[in-house]
Amino acid sequence: MAIWLKRGAGAQAKADIDVQVRASVERILADIGERGDDAVRELSVKFDDWDRDDYRLSKTEIDACIASLSKQDIHDIEFAQAQVRGFAEKQRATMTDLEVETLPGVILGHRHIPVNAAGCYVPGGKYPLLASAHMSVITAKVAGVPRVVTCAPPFEGKPAAAVVTAQALAGADEIWCLGGIQAVGAMAIGTQSMAPVDMLVGPGNAFVAEAKRQLFGRVGIDLFAGPTETMVIADETVDGEMCATDLLGQAEHGPDSPAILITNSERLARETMREVERLLEILPTRDIARKAWDAWGEVILCDSYEEMALVSDEIANEHVQVMTDRDDWFLNRLTNYGALFLGPRTNVAYGDKVIGTNHTLPTRRAGRYTGGLWVGKFLKTCTFQRVLTDEATTLVGEYCSRLCALEGFAGHGEQANLRVRRYGGRNVPYAGSAQPLHPVA
Repeated sequence: MAIWLKRGAGAQAKADIDVQVRASVERILADIGERGDDAVRELSVKFDDWDRDDYRLSKTEIDACIASLSKQDIHDIEFAQAQVRGFAEKQRATMTDLEVETLPGVILGHRHIPVNAAGCYVPGGKYPLLASAHMSVITAKVAGVPRVVTCAPPFEGKPAAAVVTAQALAGADEIWCLGGIQAVGAMAIGTQSMAPVDMLVGPGNAFVAEAKRQLFGRVGIDLFAGPTETMVIADETVDGEMCATDLLGQAEHGPDSPAILITNSERLARETMREVERLLEILPTRDIARKAWDAWGEVILCDSYEEMALVSDEIANEHVQVMTDRDDWFLNRLTNYGALFLGPRTNVAYGDKVIGTNHTLPTRRAGRYTGGLWVGKFLKTCTFQRVLTDEATTLVGEYCSRLCALEGFAGHGEQANLRVRRYGGRNVPYAGSAQPLHPVA
């Protein structure tokens, strides 16, 4: 039976936080819906101390941000974007349109149609997370979205040059310097200066994630992404320093970022906890990571690899780093997660920044029912049908007529009956049903 050597915050504590966040977000979104740009400006001043007449960046401002970066910085951004774009293109290639003749004269098919406008949120209040621009804007453009709007908060009192550069190089059509609920709300609801989008994507803090949840239905969303979660599944093939480093590498995201170790080795578990304490003395971002580890860190000791997999699937974490003597077994066994990082040579930071897989991933157990952001999220799979012959419409129409009668839908039935009369030459009574010529005995 699994034993928790360290537990994080309980379900009630999480629920209490959710209630507070939910109420705040609801008020703010209602204000944006009622007052538009005026509400957005007040919120930006209140939360980011950021005020300007127009929050959309001009081409001159964008060019200045790009010019402020070194050639090496731009090269590194372009390298990361090439990886993300390349993998997204390979994913898009797996999604083919379909047209098939299912019965003689009956053609069914589907098309993958991109949404017309996507809003990509790039978080950056604590750190300028330029990688989120690659993950959202590039993926939308590979999917074929015509209008891609992207918002990121100011950093240290001005647009974050690296973020703006990444947004521009990724192909964004509109770049706005707005953060938090006001950015997400403006993109989804629309204001006097910003036309609304059809879909919201991107990670964020608890307030951004809740805003997306409340806006779902008015617009589509990719998934519930944020706050960041990480899990390490490890055995004695690795040491405590590596486990602790990978846990704290994600805990630094924010004070509410869970970091969990699952292991079948008590020695490794306790060594990892000691290493966490040692590293928290020297990690530059220790103030944030310490709060996350103290409040949300967990260490779970299991009896077997099977139990490790069961516990992992129950938690359904966003990032799952697997470092064991049977990594491929976990690849084939695990079912609930955002992304897997298999073996000690890779890690979550590679996925977050550069390797090519998308870093916008399901959190809060959403990995039970969805994967992460990818080109398919921006595409609507829409079906179509054609009936080419009189014989085909008569055949389908007769079945449809009788099935509608079983349900009591006379109007539906008449849609079928009319075709049977006109194309099949059969005299079906109005609001009746087409009786079979050869009834089944």
